[in-house]
Amino acid sequence: MPRVKHLLVLMWGLVSILGAVSLAFVTGFINPQEKVNGLWLVLAAACIYVLAFRFYGRWISRRVVELNDQHVTPAVRLNDGVNFHPTNKYVLFGHHFAAIAGAGPLLGPVLAAQFGFLPGFLWLVIGAVLAGAVQDFIILVASMRRNGRSLPEIARDELGLLTGTATAVAVLFIVIVALAGLGFAVVNALYLNAWGTFTIAMTIPVGLIMGFYLQKFRPGQVAEVSLLGVVLLVAAVIFGRVVAQSSIAGWFELERTTLVWGLAGYGFLASVLPGWMLLVPRGYLSTFMKLGVVALLGVGVILMAPTIEMPRVTIFASGGGPIIPGTLFPFLFITIACGAISGFHSLVSSGTTPKMIEQESQATVGYGAMLLESFVGVMALIAASVLIPGDYLAINTMLSSDALAAMGFPVSRVQELSQLVEVNVAGRPGGAVSLAVGMASIFSALPGMTGLMAYWYQFALVFEALFILTTIDTGTRVGRYLIQEMGGRFYPPLRRMNWWPGVVVSSGLIVGAWAYLIGTGSISTLWPMFGAANQLLGTLALCIGTTVLIKMRKAQYLWITALPMLFVGTITLIGSYEMFGMFVAKASSLADRGQAFALYLDAGLVALVALLAVIVLGDSIRQWYGYLVLKRPFTSSEVVVMAGGSSPGRMQTTIHHDDEEQRLRLPGGGCC
Repeated sequence: MPRVKHLLVLMWGLVSILGAVSLAFVTGFINPQEKVNGLWLVLAAACIYVLAFRFYGRWISRRVVELNDQHVTPAVRLNDGVNFHPTNKYVLFGHHFAAIAGAGPLLGPVLAAQFGFLPGFLWLVIGAVLAGAVQDFIILVASMRRNGRSLPEIARDELGLLTGTATAVAVLFIVIVALAGLGFAVVNALYLNAWGTFTIAMTIPVGLIMGFYLQKFRPGQVAEVSLLGVVLLVAAVIFGRVVAQSSIAGWFELERTTLVWGLAGYGFLASVLPGWMLLVPRGYLSTFMKLGVVALLGVGVILMAPTIEMPRVTIFASGGGPIIPGTLFPFLFITIACGAISGFHSLVSSGTTPKMIEQESQATVGYGAMLLESFVGVMALIAASVLIPGDYLAINTMLSSDALAAMGFPVSRVQELSQLVEVNVAGRPGGAVSLAVGMASIFSALPGMTGLMAYWYQFALVFEALFILTTIDTGTRVGRYLIQEMGGRFYPPLRRMNWWPGVVVSSGLIVGAWAYLIGTGSISTLWPMFGAANQLLGTLALCIGTTVLIKMRKAQYLWITALPMLFVGTITLIGSYEMFGMFVAKASSLADRGQAFALYLDAGLVALVALLAVIVLGDSIRQWYGYLVLKRPFTSSEVVVMAGGSSPGRMQTTIHHDDEEQRLRLPGGGCC
């Protein structure tokens, strides 16, 4: 046993040394004048993630939230085979990762590369370890111990009606802005791209075929439907080139406006159809794509060891960037809206996952899955940073080659890259195209892949689009639920989730809202709006997590949620203030009333979400002061049932007071 212990100490020591050396190369402490090899970024990130999960995540699980497998989870107690059902830990991890890992960690780091690769890399790694993974983990545990209740419900139970309502409204607006930002990237990637448009369009019938196959023809045959989906998807990519070179190519060479309408129609359809028909199979298919492509990209980086062409820090750190107009601080932390911390994750951590945990120890998936998503963000950053900076900017802006050269970023290979992928890649902002080009460059350099860059480019676009469309599927449905829930307080029939008039109207409102933002916005407005809204939701989630820790009598550990909450909240509110000023100033200078109105609306949305965040934070701080300083009594909605206690489905809530803890005995000797 002592020998094993010594070997473990040696192993962790070597991992620490490797991580430190790799980080020294990345930051420029070693060979500061030389370009960095992408492999150093992979090694540094991987070592930090492994160390963080083993030590920090484990410490939180044991000392802070005290996970206990003797506690009976809601998945076991309330098992109905539909919403609540115990799930294998590996399947659970896959589900949770697929649910949180949307397009944000792919696009945000790509756009943030404008500031240089180093700031984005550091925020991805440090932010994920100390903020994002902590948020996901704490909210997952909080929901699991409250019978799988949602974030707005937890806020209402623990902080009152004011905070609960503000959180619900904030979530609704954040969902709308998020879908607009992601949808914009899809539109810019597919316009006048017959190959890509055809391939993405084919994912809809592929999803429907998979859904009917699994639901009607071969229930339970997951392996069969997985193989079927992958084969059909690859066939769509290959056949897409034939379509693009045929007489019907014009059917799929669509303008931006047409694509916006098409995307809106898809979002509406996905929202009203039964989940098994399109939502679930597409999400399942995207899971394989996510894990497979990320793994392949990692292999490509390791084998090819590509050189990072992007400088560590660019001149745009002080502002004036052509992609993100603000300064590095605070806009870097807003642009990387996922990968470091994402408020959207709190909806997943308080959604399906807490209803699927068989044993409390499995809740660590909340910490681990966030680290894996952060690694996806690092890989996306590498894929974008291997491009020559001038080419990267030519793809992600509408500026001419001369204008970019005047900034000190001459365009080098854009025409060559366009020929290689058989699509004009210049002037396609949003991050999706530059990421696809970077990924295709890495993949096509692998042995035996010479001459296949066009296929890899379209495959990468399909990969990204599956991420985005899965998020649009889910997000539109979540938004519909929120509208029905809130509207149901005034008109009760709306609360019936299967009442068709309510379904159609609420879906139409959500789709119309985000489609309007796509049609009237730009990447320099939509993505910062999405980032600010998402980070403010993360601030609210950490705020609610802090309250949960107080009511768990863990006040000595409040710093693990309070410090990242203060940091993320401060920089995001500063960014929101600056963004509001920029939008208003730009709107006032426009002669076009329609464009001016759209910018004023954007400014209003930013202000509204920021105001809601301030309300939640202010009300929470007031209550914390009462609990911690004034020693006011409090109650908790936490449910703890010990094994051997109640029968499945029966529980009683433990009520905590400041001066005592009342434990209610359950039949059979258990304690809650």
